[in-house]
Amino acid sequence: MLDENEQVSFRSAYQVNQGFKLILRTVLNKMSSTSRRASATQESLHRIFTIPEAPDSTLGVIEKEMSENLLGFLGQHIVAVEKPLNEIEKDFASSALPEEPEFVSDHMHHLLNKLVAQSVHTSSPSFIGHMTSALPYFILPLSKLMVGLNQNLVKIETSKAFTPLERQVLGMMHRLVYGDDDHFYQQWMHSANHSLGAFCSGGTVANLTALWVARNNLLKADGDFKGVAREGLYKALKHYDYEGLAILVSERGHYSLKKSADVLGIGQESVIAIPTDEHNKIDIAKLEQKCQELTRNKIRILSLVGVAGTTETGNIDPLMQMAEIAERYDTHFHVDAAWGGATLLSNKHRGLMAGIELADSVTIDAHKQMYVPMGAGLVVFKNPASVSAIEHHAEYILRKGSKDLGSHTLEGSRPGMAMLVYASLHIISRQGYEMLINQSLDKAQYFADQISAHPEFELVTKPELCLLTYRYVPKEVQAMLEIASDEQVEVINSLLDKLTKFIQKRQRENGKSFVSRTRIEVSRYQGKKVLVFRVVLANPLTTKEILNDILAEQCELASESKQYLPELLAQVAKVSV
Repeated sequence: MLDENEQVSFRSAYQVNQGFKLILRTVLNKMSSTSRRASATQESLHRIFTIPEAPDSTLGVIEKEMSENLLGFLGQHIVAVEKPLNEIEKDFASSALPEEPEFVSDHMHHLLNKLVAQSVHTSSPSFIGHMTSALPYFILPLSKLMVGLNQNLVKIETSKAFTPLERQVLGMMHRLVYGDDDHFYQQWMHSANHSLGAFCSGGTVANLTALWVARNNLLKADGDFKGVAREGLYKALKHYDYEGLAILVSERGHYSLKKSADVLGIGQESVIAIPTDEHNKIDIAKLEQKCQELTRNKIRILSLVGVAGTTETGNIDPLMQMAEIAERYDTHFHVDAAWGGATLLSNKHRGLMAGIELADSVTIDAHKQMYVPMGAGLVVFKNPASVSAIEHHAEYILRKGSKDLGSHTLEGSRPGMAMLVYASLHIISRQGYEMLINQSLDKAQYFADQISAHPEFELVTKPELCLLTYRYVPKEVQAMLEIASDEQVEVINSLLDKLTKFIQKRQRENGKSFVSRTRIEVSRYQGKKVLVFRVVLANPLTTKEILNDILAEQCELASESKQYLPELLAQVAKVSV
């Protein structure tokens, strides 16, 4: 955990470092005034691999500033005002391969101006629109170490100690979900023929891996049939006398599940969306009905997928009840907890995930609420033998009986991202993560309360985790929506959609803050979809003052609308007449 002085430094790090700006400008001016040209020689290539840049070079100055004040560096160099994508594309329009080399410092100047300046400041405390957040300061040097080591986790020969480290991290995450005892992990964590899970580049590959395991275990070898992995889906369905396979998930399920169905050969239409209730959770009665219907028609249910933290509203399905249905229909129960899984680190709130321990597999993204960089997803399996269904070997690299991680993963060559999760679990600790998660949920509740109390805003979905949705609705419009006919409500909501889009785009372009937008069904409007602001309050640097400022800015932007707000108020006046 950060000590008190470090916390103060971290909170203030986003402020602009004017001293660095002056130094960098001096260096760049000196560079531009000196005509020089790089050349590709044996000596220059050898230098690139062996001799670091001087401390006073552009790269040296950048490294120093990033190490001491990452948020300040990002705030300094990322341009706040949005530049149109078609303008940015002009800087990356040539497909010609560079024939001559550039000096490192010259190229860094190019990257600062053309790439960094037009990147997204995801760690800004006022960037609350998506699930990407600030990173702890220790991640930067550790990432540099990880890249420098350049380990390949496909095989022990290219990773050595990283292999048992990754297995240990998978054991920790498995224990977080399933809570088995020491004996269980001593038996299975480092077993060559078993795996408690798999590290992946993200939730999409994690979900695919879970469903791949489910498919191969369901359509396994039987008698003369060699299994779906050997003979394919057509022969598998024919052997088992199934008319097809189905994956059942709520209509809030992640789009990665359709990708998985496509890759696994069962088709996107086999992913069946079950309606949700007024709380954006899967409707258990309708899920049961669909299971009965499919079974009657000889459609085998490959998996029920529970969502623990929907990407749009942050809600959690009734996992306990879903587990009971999965057991009744003898089907794989997978929980997509890519977003909400980290909540298990909070003793105060882990009860929200009740039933997750009954899942056959669980997806968690460490690059979300565990505050490590992008590219750290994972899936854990309740049964260590489950992954044998996807085991694969090659004589030159993945030999039978070895502890090579690549034998049980979809991806072959992979970096050692588990090291960053390992370090974060030790430096932040479970107690530290609990504090971060509790603060995020408290912050979301605070923001929801501010929205509800504000006369010009409407809270659309209450926060179950640290994600909520709302929209700007003038108080006179709110009053009219209470008495308007269904047809009038539809017209008013259509105009509110336009106003919401206007405010969100203008706020993004202004560059002071950012919220995202999405379109969701709202039960009080007969299940019709409306456009809403969506915020994610996971950044520990986001303050209550920042949240209040965001609402104030949205009110100002609404008043600046020369088209949508007057049109909306005119419509309301017409309805009242």
